[in-house]
Amino acid sequence: MVKLSGEALGNGTGEGIDTKALNKIAKELVALNKNKIEVVVVIGGGNIWRYRDTMAAGIERTTSDYMGMMATIMNSVALQSAIENMGVYCRVATSLDLPQIAEPYIRRRAIRHLEKGRVVICGGGTGNPYFTTDTAAALRSVELNCEVILKATKVNGVYTADPEKDKKAKLYKTLSYDEAIEKNLKVMDQTAFSLCRESNMNIVVFNLYKKDAILKAAKGEKIGTLVS
Repeated sequence: MVKLSGEALGNGTGEGIDTKALNKIAKELVALNKNKIEVVVVIGGGNIWRYRDTMAAGIERTTSDYMGMMATIMNSVALQSAIENMGVYCRVATSLDLPQIAEPYIRRRAIRHLEKGRVVICGGGTGNPYFTTDTAAALRSVELNCEVILKATKVNGVYTADPEKDKKAKLYKTLSYDEAIEKNLKVMDQTAFSLCRESNMNIVVFNLYKKDAILKAAKGEKIGTLVS
């Protein structure tokens, strides 16, 4: 399971869909596929819509969250096109019913796509407001029998503090679930993290912008922070 933020597809400020960023990520996912690694992707929608950044608009939370879910589907379809342009079959499976552009998420069907060597992108989050795409990634990874969640970020892993604000912050190489909870480290949101702990789902947090980072993480190379 590769968990991407919507901002990873954005421009320098993390907004919109930038062609260069889109193709870079697609190329790395295609590399996983070429290495016979089954790939599931969950991507956020923060480059298009995010509740906390749009509260001033007066749109109530539930409606705003559904807008965010649709933003994730826009990102998913864009990523699908980029991947297929590189010669790899890809399917978008969504929690919202949008049959004109994607198929509904059905667990057994998604597993069959993976068995056939296709990349599967799960769009629309969990299909419920108040749940993040982190939670969607945790849920789908457990449902689809994934071995690990690869959480791509803009920093090198999990730190003792925000490394962009605290220059003395130290990088953890490994963490247990209990340590991460006790220290209130922002690995994922608490709902997602609790599900991973209950299901013994390992999480690797790493810097997306390092060369071949996704492939290295998927192959089990020592990169970023392992939470287990």
